[in-house]
Amino acid sequence: MMDELLQSKVEKLQTLLTSYGQVAVAFSGGVDSTLLLKMARDVLGEERVLAITARSDFVPAGDVREAQEFCQQEGLRHQLLVLEPLIYYDVRTNPADRCYFCKRLVFGKLREIAGAAGIVHLADGSNLDDLGDYRPGAKAVKELGVLSPLQEAGFTKADVRALSAELGLKTAAKPSAACLASRIPYGEEITPAKLKRVEAAENFLHEAGFAQVRVRSHHDLARIELPPADITAFIAGGHYEQVAHRLKELGFAYVTLDLEGYRTGSLNEVLKGNEYAQK
Repeated sequence: MMDELLQSKVEKLQTLLTSYGQVAVAFSGGVDSTLLLKMARDVLGEERVLAITARSDFVPAGDVREAQEFCQQEGLRHQLLVLEPLIYYDVRTNPADRCYFCKRLVFGKLREIAGAAGIVHLADGSNLDDLGDYRPGAKAVKELGVLSPLQEAGFTKADVRALSAELGLKTAAKPSAACLASRIPYGEEITPAKLKRVEAAENFLHEAGFAQVRVRSHHDLARIELPPADITAFIAGGHYEQVAHRLKELGFAYVTLDLEGYRTGSLNEVLKGNEYAQK
């Protein structure tokens, strides 16, 4: 049973969704957007909701499959948007505000699809916790008039997981995800080959039993981030030999384990004091 505070947030979210009449949801298949899409369907009905999923080199193939499966299960209209963000200089060269340019591209296209379907409102799954890190993409989302109802209703990540569990969503315990471009340090050019290498490396670690993982690609060096509790298991279980061998097969010359462990936005740590970090 949910507590009174979460119940009040749910009611506010329902009120917001009702006010939209119709809504298109930027649907990645992750924890936040899955909850938003489920709530939109329950409040507005399947005919008044359109899920749109962007597919590109930045998005793991497994995430796209899961998004498709969820929409099929829920009987929702679903469109795939195929993009090639790396053809754009301001994305490919990976400046510190690369996410701004990428979000402008993605959400601009999402708006076009929503408009073609006669839907005025486009929403994403941002929550309150997303305000706590350097996220230049949020500026682009705001400029394009994209709604963030979870954020507006006061949902934290913990709230999203709690309500997801209450609704029986499989994503309730799903590890946090981020676009594959977030594995490449700012200033290092992004290529399809680098993104595929990172995806394959993380998939290998997932198969080895590590649910929450990031493989940051620093040119020919792989920096593995695991939750602190998993670092001990990784070493004690002898996984390091197998993982190092596999990642070298994928093309990394060096494989390291980050002793600070997994944390979101670790590549933003180099921006402290940088002009971008103030924007």
